[in-house]
Amino acid sequence: MADVSYVAYYRVSTARQGVSGLGLEAQRKTVSDFLNGGSWSLVGEFIEVESGKAANRPELAKALARCRVMGAALVVANVSRLTRSVAFLSKLLEAGVEVRFCDLPAIEGPTGRFLLTQMASVAELEAGLISDRTKKALAAAKARGQKLGNPGNLRNRDVGCANGQAVRIKNANARALDFAPIIAEVRDAGAVSLREIAAGLNDRGIHTARGKPWSATQVQRVLARLST
Repeated sequence: MADVSYVAYYRVSTARQGVSGLGLEAQRKTVSDFLNGGSWSLVGEFIEVESGKAANRPELAKALARCRVMGAALVVANVSRLTRSVAFLSKLLEAGVEVRFCDLPAIEGPTGRFLLTQMASVAELEAGLISDRTKKALAAAKARGQKLGNPGNLRNRDVGCANGQAVRIKNANARALDFAPIIAEVRDAGAVSLREIAAGLNDRGIHTARGKPWSATQVQRVLARLST
């Protein structure tokens, strides 16, 4: 593991566990043992306190954002600490972040992404069966002469996706959202001016989308996107 940055994500199921550290220290030790040896750095830790069935995990969203802006990999003690939900696994796959599960070390790189995809596919089987039954029921209704679908949707089904400029704007806005929690941290630490915020980001080893140091102008652009 040479010259690799990691962001650790820990999840505990109850507020009591979050306060007491029950389960949390075990996860930290698992991650520490997994990362033992080599040249690596832990550039962030995020702790989620909630039910394993919850789909909305703000701390995980922050962890993924930190991974993207720092080019780091997400490290999790074990698969069960993330989810049993296919929707969530799919979100993880779409995040564009490398993930390391300490209990499944083979999930790494293209092969790991393939395995994670298969996990999501297996979890999706039941949903697929339900969808298949729904399609058959709709086909039967259509055969009976029942009209299906929304005419407005049918008229618009061939509308193309946004042009390249719109896509670039969307991507830039998404990346600005990734930077938002880190900028908030810098401000909480006392940074007020744009120059101070830029210095705070640079001190944390965080670079711009092009891998360059931050300037006051670039900070201003990000803040402008966040305010729209």
